[in-house]
Amino acid sequence: MQKEHNRFDEVLTALHNCMEACNRCYDACLQEEHVGNMVECIRLDRECADICGFLEQSITRNSPYIQELASVCVTACEECADTCENHPHDHCQQCAKACRACAEACKALVS
Repeated sequence: MQKEHNRFDEVLTALHNCMEACNRCYDACLQEEHVGNMVECIRLDRECADICGFLEQSITRNSPYIQELASVCVTACEECADTCENHPHDHCQQCAKACRACAEACKALVS
């Protein structure tokens, strides 16, 4: 089983990094002066973090749904990145970068 997990090391790292970046962005967005302008960013941060975390867990338990979950994760990461890129805050830019990297890593699981 260890050999199987080694195959997923890159995507597991990307998923974890994305989940952390989304959680940091989520928390930082809540502290912004005009939090009303951040609602969509906050919502997508939460969704993306949860989906990344769930896929990470699914991979480590060798779920039969990895490919389908990875497809959903690609969509969530890309939408979160698109939204975060529209905000100038450093936490949003870092989140977008992590989301893009995660989406690319997850695409390898979809095909």
